[in-house]
Amino acid sequence: MTEDEQVAERVFVALADPSRRALLAALATGGPATATDLAARLPITRQAITKHLTRLADAGLVEAEPGEGRRIRYRLRSSPMQVAQRFLAALARDWDGPLDRLTTHLEEEP
Repeated sequence: MTEDEQVAERVFVALADPSRRALLAALATGGPATATDLAARLPITRQAITKHLTRLADAGLVEAEPGEGRRIRYRLRSSPMQVAQRFLAALARDWDGPLDRLTTHLEEEP
């Protein structure tokens, strides 16, 4: 498995959970935030948010930044998502050719 495939796999595993997708959406719309900030915006406990942010950080989708005192702010990182998008685009290209040929073949059948 290539490094890009490993990155894409970690992204897909992280995105499989709806709570993690909600956290990414909240960070995308609201910018960097702490777990406490996110808990105020989402129907998820702060403890669960912290757990999910750790998983997102492991996948490279968020980055922890030291804040004031013990507060940690999380910000989105787009590079792993871009790797996953390239993986999906390549997969689609690999499928498009054979599917187009099959469609053409089936349309030509009497």
